[in-house]
Amino acid sequence: METPTNTETLLGGYRVLDLSEFGSLLCGKVLGDLGADVIKIEPPGGSPTRNMGPFYRDTPHPEKSLFWFAFNTSKRGITLDVEKADGKELFIRLVKTADIIVESFHPGYMKNLGVGYPDLCRVKPDIIMTSITPFGQTGPFSHYKGADIVGWAMGGIMGLSGDNDRPPVQQSHPQSYYHAGVQGAVGTMVALYHREMSGEGQHVDVSMQQSVVLTLMYAIEYGDLLGITLPRPRPSGATISPRGEPHGPLVGQRRWECKDGYITWIHLLAGGSQPGMVRSTKELVKWMEEEDMAGDLPQYDWSQFDTATVHQELVDHQKELFKNFFLTKTKRELMDRAASRGILLGAFQTTKDIVECPHLAAREFFTEVDHPELGDTIAYPGAWAKTSEAPWKISRRAPLIGEHNKEIYEKELGISKDQLAILKNRGVI
Repeated sequence: METPTNTETLLGGYRVLDLSEFGSLLCGKVLGDLGADVIKIEPPGGSPTRNMGPFYRDTPHPEKSLFWFAFNTSKRGITLDVEKADGKELFIRLVKTADIIVESFHPGYMKNLGVGYPDLCRVKPDIIMTSITPFGQTGPFSHYKGADIVGWAMGGIMGLSGDNDRPPVQQSHPQSYYHAGVQGAVGTMVALYHREMSGEGQHVDVSMQQSVVLTLMYAIEYGDLLGITLPRPRPSGATISPRGEPHGPLVGQRRWECKDGYITWIHLLAGGSQPGMVRSTKELVKWMEEEDMAGDLPQYDWSQFDTATVHQELVDHQKELFKNFFLTKTKRELMDRAASRGILLGAFQTTKDIVECPHLAAREFFTEVDHPELGDTIAYPGAWAKTSEAPWKISRRAPLIGEHNKEIYEKELGISKDQLAILKNRGVI
């Protein structure tokens, strides 16, 4: 094992072979943006993920998928059919040059091809393989197929999403696979660190279901400690405070409509034993009082606001006063006053708000990436964290189909042009 010497990026010098698809592609993107040499391997003709919209200028085309653009930055791209004998041989040659393999095939697929983790360990003993699947490599559900909506439902978060008078809902984007992709990147980097310490590679087994369960926060603990299955929120969003008999669960609001959108402020955490919330609520009530909209709210001792003793009727009465006040303000007005008066409140940002956000602009969050084939430059979300040394960066836009075949096969593996043409005619690349 040789330790990479490239220190310009955090993962410079490491090579990743990315066989994943759909939302799992986020794993390789994270590694690539951190500096790894990620080679995206697609079947001849291109990845099925390229057919996912939306598309650049609303023109459906495998080279214009914004989904593909988003999750394949900082990757080079080649085509290869690993099911063919020649393709498998080429893949093994690439494995000898790699540190990490990321894949999202059905459990057993790689093994049946003769390139499962034990097989690849014989080729490269310290190789790290990260497998991202709906339910993991083992267990009674491991061979179940599952799209993103299955992970959302089986992970439990769908049961907490939506209004309580309607069926559960799914998020509009494949969040389950995004979570699995991010957890795959984390697991990969931990395994890489372990390899640097011990010289040992390992198989990182990522379950989309388990990745989603990690997002449930306290819902699992409520069920275990209190025997309560949290209901979905009421319309407009809510927080649920578990209470024993005779009261039952207490429902307060956390999403509030204002003049130009929505803000979040958690009513059931308005006071009690939390000094910060007590101060926040007092300041909000003072503002309401200044505009003669506070009603009887100034009479409450917010330090004694105890969800174990208050009744739903009181909570509903207070909610009506807060609701009417928020409707008279814009998001900007509420955010400015919150910042100056210490009110714990936040605005729901739309895509337009995010793009025009002065704070993100000041931190130079968005990264302009050139797409010469489109004659355009596109803004991408940038680093989630800034590092003082070896910074994160998008090194290139997503690859075109087979864009780096010549560069990798001819220049790096030493395959002749004639042999490459033969492999192409056979449908291997």
